[in-house]
Amino acid sequence: MASLIALVAGTTLARLAGAAGVSALDGWHPALRVGLALMFVVTGVAHFAPSHRADMIMMVPPGLPRADLLVTLTGVLELVGAVGLLVPATARWAAAGLALLMLAMFPANVSAAQRGLTLAGRPVTPLGRRTAAQILFVAVAVGISFGP
Repeated sequence: MASLIALVAGTTLARLAGAAGVSALDGWHPALRVGLALMFVVTGVAHFAPSHRADMIMMVPPGLPRADLLVTLTGVLELVGAVGLLVPATARWAAAGLALLMLAMFPANVSAAQRGLTLAGRPVTPLGRRTAAQILFVAVAVGISFGP
């Protein structure tokens, strides 16, 4: 799962940079902001990548109108939120907004899993694993929102 890898790798690299003397990244809170921002850049860009966009549009539950517009809107919100996480003055609000966005988008993941869809030629993440990852992602966002 690319989003989990981006979160863990981004956080780890940011934390190592902090330990190496980059004062802006000295601590877990700023490192988590970087990791979550990287995760949202990865997922946000996927909303527009030709190899993923059609699949993401198919993931939108069938009852919702304008799936293409919803995918564009959520992709833009993810990218704007990623930038917001990197600005200390907006990081808490960005994290809170992204936590709400993840909760709002989760039904698309449930729908995709229930319908047995594929993303980039591979089956979507099974619902149990996706739910566990989503809980982790939301918890990180909430932690940033209420952190130091």
